[in-house]
Amino acid sequence: MGAQIIDGEAVADKIRQEVESDAAELKSKGLAPHLVAVQVGENPASRMYTNMQAKNCESVGIEYDLRTFPEDISQADLIGEIGRLNNDTAVTGMILQMPLPRQIDARQVQVMIAPEKDVEGMHPVNMGRLFYGGGHVAPCTPLAAVELLKRTEPDLAGKEAVVVGHSEIVGKPIAMLLLESLDASPTVTVCHVATKDLAAHTKRAEVLVVAAGVSQARWLGYNRKKKKGEDVQPPALTPLVTADMLREGAVVIDVAINRIPKGFDETGEPLKNKKGKNAMKTVGDVDYEGALEKVGAITPVPGGVGPVTVAMLLQNTIACAKAMG
Repeated sequence: MGAQIIDGEAVADKIRQEVESDAAELKSKGLAPHLVAVQVGENPASRMYTNMQAKNCESVGIEYDLRTFPEDISQADLIGEIGRLNNDTAVTGMILQMPLPRQIDARQVQVMIAPEKDVEGMHPVNMGRLFYGGGHVAPCTPLAAVELLKRTEPDLAGKEAVVVGHSEIVGKPIAMLLLESLDASPTVTVCHVATKDLAAHTKRAEVLVVAAGVSQARWLGYNRKKKKGEDVQPPALTPLVTADMLREGAVVIDVAINRIPKGFDETGEPLKNKKGKNAMKTVGDVDYEGALEKVGAITPVPGGVGPVTVAMLLQNTIACAKAMG
């Protein structure tokens, strides 16, 4: 019997329904959720994301505004604009769009967003609340990963959980979320680039959350060297976690989204598509096809954590509105 494929789209739809109900209730009490996205300059990729934000907010009854500022705005002026939005009681949530131009220190600007309006859960205050428990928001991708896990495996108490990846925006928050309960948390091990024997840990994991993005990192590193004219061999873009590294019946949440070439030709160049561009594919960190025959449940990439991450931004927006009420 094959593994259960964890449907992120279906879970995201359920969360959006819950958010829509919460938004309507807040409005009935005179507190309309209102998310403002702050963007500096014009960026096509960012514009695509803000259009998606606007569409999702509209679908659940959250008011959405995009505030765009000139490319050459100074950091001081941008912080001033953030301050005005902090003081605007009609604004209940705020998100800072990336990338920012070189003259702006993204981290310094990010921390100027009031913690109560930080829908991304990235403010140090909210990170601290995550560590101690009781915060109203957390980073969206970790929330999505843990939400999918809990809906698939509700009883995590004492289970062996392994998190591969220890970034401050994904791996570490996932570990903290898993440890949130005083009496129903799993036993959590965090692995990273310096882990000597990754397989020894993943093989005993009843619950495995992988968020490293290794294949894409290898591809980007190779591409940079190639552009500099260095004589380098194409990287082995094999999955970080292969089927033989998995425990029978495990629940696997693959957070990584790797955009990598479908292959390389004999000269080391990526294979091309019909338009002459690099033929790319999207994969996770886990050998998905191999895992299907071994694990109990697994998220696909794409279609797993990604859709729920977007839904969690909406859920965080509601949480921020409630925090201001």
